[in-house]
Order: sequence, then structure tokens, then C-alpha cells
Amino acid sequence: MSDRPVFVVGCARSGTTMLQLMLHSHPRMAVPPETRFLEAAYSRRRVHGDMRDPQNRRKLAEWIAYDKSTKFRDLGLDKHDFVRQATQAPASLGSVIGTAFRMYADRFGKARWGDKRPSYVRKVDMLSRLFPDAQFVHLIRDGRDCVSSLKEMPWYTLDSFHAVSAWAEAMDAGAKLRKSLPEHSYYELRYEDVTDDPSTEMKKLCHFLGEDFDPAMCSPREAAGVAVPLHKVWHSNTHGEVTRARVGSWANRLEPWEIALCEEVLGERLEANGYELTGMAGEADKAHVAAFRQTARKRSLSRLRKQFRDRINRVREPGPVAAMLTSGQRVPMKVG
Repeated sequence: MSDRPVFVVGCARSGTTMLQLMLHSHPRMAVPPETRFLEAAYSRRRVHGDMRDPQNRRKLAEWIAYDKSTKFRDLGLDKHDFVRQATQAPASLGSVIGTAFRMYADRFGKARWGDKRPSYVRKVDMLSRLFPDAQFVHLIRDGRDCVSSLKEMPWYTLDSFHAVSAWAEAMDAGAKLRKSLPEHSYYELRYEDVTDDPSTEMKKLCHFLGEDFDPAMCSPREAAGVAVPLHKVWHSNTHGEVTRARVGSWANRLEPWEIALCEEVLGERLEANGYELTGMAGEADKAHVAAFRQTARKRSLSRLRKQFRDRINRVREPGPVAAMLTSGQRVPMKVG
């Protein structure tokens, strides 16, 4: 049976928390609430030092367990026990990080762990370096619904142009992953299909993951009590049944100019993923299109700067990065 880690990715507000809970409802899968230590630990790897030194593994584990920014508390693990096990873990950055997720799976008596964070869709290269045998599940949702939902989130402080850009970036990232990753490592499914026929879509997903389907995946309400922190009130819908209630609700939640903008600048991507254009709002204002393109360029430049910094850091990495916890990580996988 597989012990490969699984990462749920996609644009924010695309239903990734729902999918997280459906996976967590599987008897062999444990997918925790979002944490804030994986990417931060990777980006600060030079600061944390060579993981071949047990003292550095201990210091990194203490930062993960005790720093308020990491949300380690949401995992429900004993901090002292984690620091002890992480210090004894194999000598690599990924092994220290992965120990937290492995312990979370152990908490539920499960063999596999996963992680969910929408922004991971643009950071698969990083995740693959840390966990070479990882599988990635990309949940796609109508961009107009994602934009309308993002606008209503209390934590989202950017404008509609950023929201539209975020969906475009997720779709473009997915297109690249389809070409670059082997079939056994990357899988796409649509939110609309999952909510329409959860059983069929979860059976397909389980086949990709190498797992037997379990009907509990289609009714993940119980999992929400342990895998979604109560303070995340914007995930309240996950405490109910899987529903299509929000599918297509963008028509009543977006302003006419936002609908026109989405259908013009996202049109090809929407149609490529099976979403129909309505033309209901007419042609987009040129000023709005120009504002979107300017926002998209700024976001692209920011990503390029981060990628450049990462390439520099790779040259100066103080020690091993890849985890050595699972069977696939200990024996290099065959790609293709």
C-alpha cells in the first residue's frame, strides 16, 4: 500500500478545504488544517542550518512547535514529543518538516498524510524537492465563482484585479504541471463535478492515489470537527453536506463590470476547463482590462524575483533537503 504524501492545491476559494475533508475522511489518509511552517522553513533553510547536525534539527523543530506564526497548535500534537521525534528524524529538512505530518497521521492511526494550501499550486517545485514522491491533486473551480468568493473573505484585502489574476495564475500553473509531472503524480478534478457526483469523483481520485474508495469520503461533516479550526468561520459550509448550492452563484455576487472582465481576460482558460461564457455583461471596459494586465505583470515580476532568490539559495544550501521518511523517499522513484 502507498505511503506517498498528498498535496491538495488550487486557487483560493476553489473548494480545497472541502476536498481536504473528503480525503481526511478516508481511513488511510490524514490531512490537517493549513499550517504556516512548511514554506517558511524551506525559504529560511540557510538560517536553520545543516540538518545533518542533530542540534539544528532540534532548533528547527522548536521553531515549528513554539513560534506563534506556524499554527502548529492546530495539529493537536504534543510539542515536546514532536521536538524529540524530529531531532531523531533522518538528517534532512524535509524529514524534520514531514515528521510533524507523519505524527498527525499517527494521531488518527492512519498510514498516509497530506497537506492543503491553495498557493501550493505555484510551488510544486519546492514541494517536490522536499517530498520527491509526493502526489498533487489540483481542484479547479469556475474562476468567476472563485473571484466572487474571494471578494467576500474577511482575510482578503486585495482588489478584484488581484482575484482575477490569482485564478489565471492557478490555471497556468496547472497547465505546466500537466506537461511536466508524470501521470502518477498529478491529478485534476473540478469542484462542480465533485459536488454533482461525489461518489464517482472520489472513486476516480482514489484510483489515482492507489487507495480503495470509502463511502465516508462523500460525507465529510465529521472530519470538519477535527480538521477545520473553529476560528475559521469562512469554512462554515464544510460542516454540512457536500452541496452544489454555490455553483454558478457568481452571477448574483459579481458586479456587471467584474463579470465582463472575467469573461474577457479569463475566457480561453474558462472554456478550456469546461466553463461556458455568457456574454451577459457585454464587453469589458478597456480601463479595467488594462488595470488587470498591470496587476498581472506586477504579480509575475514578484514571482520571478522569488524564483531567482530560490535559485541563489539552492547554490548555498547548507544540507540535504529531500525527506527520507517514506518508502518512495528512501528509494528514488522512477519518473514517467
